[in-house]
Amino acid sequence: MNRIALIDRAERRRLEKIVQRSKDKRFSRRGNAVLLVHKGQSRKRVALLLSAARSSVSRWCKWYEESGIDGLKDAEHGKPAYLPDDIIVQLLFLLIPWTPQDLGYQRSRWSSELLAKVIHENTGIRVHSSTLRRWMPELGIVWRRAAPTLRIRDPHKEEKLAAIQAALDKCSAEHPVFYEDEVDIHLNPKIGADWGFRGKQRLVPTPGQNEKYYLAGALNAGTGKVLYVGRHSKCSEIFIRLMEHLRKTYRQAKTITLIVDNYIIHKSKKTQAWLKQNPKFTLLFQPVYSPWVNKIEKLWHALHETVTRNHRCTEMWELLQRVRRFMETASPFPGNQHGLAKATHS
Repeated sequence: MNRIALIDRAERRRLEKIVQRSKDKRFSRRGNAVLLVHKGQSRKRVALLLSAARSSVSRWCKWYEESGIDGLKDAEHGKPAYLPDDIIVQLLFLLIPWTPQDLGYQRSRWSSELLAKVIHENTGIRVHSSTLRRWMPELGIVWRRAAPTLRIRDPHKEEKLAAIQAALDKCSAEHPVFYEDEVDIHLNPKIGADWGFRGKQRLVPTPGQNEKYYLAGALNAGTGKVLYVGRHSKCSEIFIRLMEHLRKTYRQAKTITLIVDNYIIHKSKKTQAWLKQNPKFTLLFQPVYSPWVNKIEKLWHALHETVTRNHRCTEMWELLQRVRRFMETASPFPGNQHGLAKATHS
């Protein structure tokens, strides 16, 4: 009989997934042949479509009828895979979370040779380092780059987070809360990935002599409105100028709360003196090494992704014109499609 009839819907879906996704070309080809025959194509026609012999198509269909999908797979050659004894597996899982230095060795990270030595010392079993390198990926132990992290923890982290959350809960027109931070604008562009043709790297000309400009911004936690000021130096004056701007803009507010990081300009003598004269302002300091607390960081990331990365401006005034245009279109943030806005030229 030319057609394979006994394939239910679930089995057919499995065969379709094998054809679409399997990295084994031979397995995929055989599955495709079985599907085509099942759908009513003649074996001669299937052989032409797949550039195979008709006898091969018949043989694949016979394998499927006898053993199902598993019958379409290639027989495994060579010796079967050999995995280590349970005692070696257990010892590896005990050792990997530690460093060799924790156990009194000189090395700061594990090598397969040192692991083999420790296994021999503890179990009496000799295992070659190359054997360990073959086993470990099978056990889910891989060689990968470590990620840096900080040991320093803020002892008052929970208190600071609770104070910030309490302020956010009370955020209103009379008691606005702002995320505040500064950002550096460099004339030399930040280099990043871009779409381009394979084998042809995109070139971004740089001015060479770098210039810097700084923005201090405030993001309204309730409305998303963005206010900012700029200056050629990153000092207490730029922070105070921003607070003056907020005071004039929100004259009706009874209190103004700023969530800030621990940068020195937020704690300087000039800043403290200004705050004493303006008691409606309150600064809430985020926990150290917790930039995720300050939502305005996402605005600065969008600024770099939209304007400063791979830019081709040769003069600072030209770059700042683009930055100001971005700040206009970004408010309220997020959700104003600033990445799709057109540049305007005055």
